[in-house]
Amino acid sequence: MTLRMKLLVVPCAALSFAGGVALATSPQSKPAAKAEALPQHVLPPSKDGNLVLGLCDGETSMEVPGVKEGQKLTRAQAFAATSKLMEDWRQKNPDANWDDAPVLAQATAPDAKKSPTPAPQPNPGSRPAGGDVREGGVGAQTDAKQVPQQQKANVQTGHTYGAFSERDERIWADSTQAFVKEGHRVFHDADALGGTVGVSCDMCHPDAANTHPETYPKYQVQLGRVALLRDMINWCIENPVRGKPLADGDPKMRAMEAYIYAQRKGVKLEYGKH
Repeated sequence: MTLRMKLLVVPCAALSFAGGVALATSPQSKPAAKAEALPQHVLPPSKDGNLVLGLCDGETSMEVPGVKEGQKLTRAQAFAATSKLMEDWRQKNPDANWDDAPVLAQATAPDAKKSPTPAPQPNPGSRPAGGDVREGGVGAQTDAKQVPQQQKANVQTGHTYGAFSERDERIWADSTQAFVKEGHRVFHDADALGGTVGVSCDMCHPDAANTHPETYPKYQVQLGRVALLRDMINWCIENPVRGKPLADGDPKMRAMEAYIYAQRKGVKLEYGKH
């Protein structure tokens, strides 16, 4: 090796070592902070080994006669049990505010004529309707050839900010509505929620009643801290539903958030409100 080559090799090696140290000590290389676990609703044991359910207030609970711990309720049984839980809660809290029905799209948006069809409104206890809103709907190729003929010929399609066509709006509305509908499905399905006792979110919150997504973030007594909407969703999944909490990026979590917010369309955003 010539002297010139040696002079080149030494600095390169030094740079390589420094780069390795930098990567090892870079903030990006540190493991992500672990999410703080939610507190658990400790349920009183049943002396007869019956299944004990708890409400998402973290305090109210009841035994289910004839069903042993580890057994799963039928949907009818789960509705009967959660109705009893809600009745007990109302008796304990006669002056508490509780919105029985969501304020769905009562406020009229300026572009109401272009808004997507509101989310389906099942009766409490009903299962979501089958089918996919994308079926027969608008796709990326739908009416694509007509776009240049529109009056706003300078619009771009598919990925623009501030300039878009009616076709773009239809695609976006259709995609959003499909997302909301998936959240509606998960919200009403104990199995989709990962529940182990047959309880689903709609049994205490029919049509997402009394979820008030517009008030988050806010302090939640059950959690003992300021919570996001997804924190309360996970609290309900872990306690009344008896499932495992969903990760922030879990498609089910994202879809349920979309569904709950959709149910309060037009309601004033007022974080921190109780």
